[in-house]
Amino acid sequence: MGTRQDPNGTHKNGGGPSTALAYLDPKYWDERFSTEEHYEWLKDYSHFRHLIQSHITPNSSVLELGCGNSQLCEELYKDGVTEITCIDLSAVAVENMQKKLLSKGFKEIKVLEADMLDLPFSNECFDVVIEKGTMEVLFVDSGDPWHPRPATVTKVMKMLEGVHRVLKPDGIYISISFGQPHFRRPFFEAPQFTWSVEWSTFGDGFHYFFYTLKKGRRSLDDKGSSKEKLEIPSICLFQDELEGEDYLFRTNIDELNC
Repeated sequence: MGTRQDPNGTHKNGGGPSTALAYLDPKYWDERFSTEEHYEWLKDYSHFRHLIQSHITPNSSVLELGCGNSQLCEELYKDGVTEITCIDLSAVAVENMQKKLLSKGFKEIKVLEADMLDLPFSNECFDVVIEKGTMEVLFVDSGDPWHPRPATVTKVMKMLEGVHRVLKPDGIYISISFGQPHFRRPFFEAPQFTWSVEWSTFGDGFHYFFYTLKKGRRSLDDKGSSKEKLEIPSICLFQDELEGEDYLFRTNIDELNC
């Protein structure tokens, strides 16, 4: 993992910025990606590979939102998925990712500078859209998680509407998040979407959520479903999780039952 910077340009070895609000500043990301080679939000591919295998095949066309400097696209490629498009808002991240993938011979993977709130793709062109922790940025300044600020709601809905638009009629949106179902479902289950909503969890001390939204599968009485009971998992963070930057994003944690 490379050296990180805080919003004021001060280098930090380990840990994130002094405040989560820095994640809203495009300059922060450009500065960070100019020095950091690799960072995985919400665990690496090995932790959720077993969940993703049933949804992505070698024939799938995949769009990754907010690729940053993650190795997710590389891992998918190694599993046989070659039609991959990655986007990121940071020009620095895109340039670095392009260079890295070319140096490793992953020439088929496309990396574009683009905004997830304004996807530059035609309707119904991807089998799978996936993001890992990217949506979390939209909630950084959301206020009360039970009643997010109108600006937050507008941005989240714009993102989801774009994802829904570019998915093929039977496409799947995969959202890997630490946002709990009772906070995500009001967005995912908005009436304009035709997808069904399911989720599983992975992780050790802190449970991360793996949402699968299948377009065209929503029934009239669909209120969301899960393979697990809807409850707050007990939280016992291990040392590496306490030191990890994901911890800055975590909200609604009243106590640590370690």
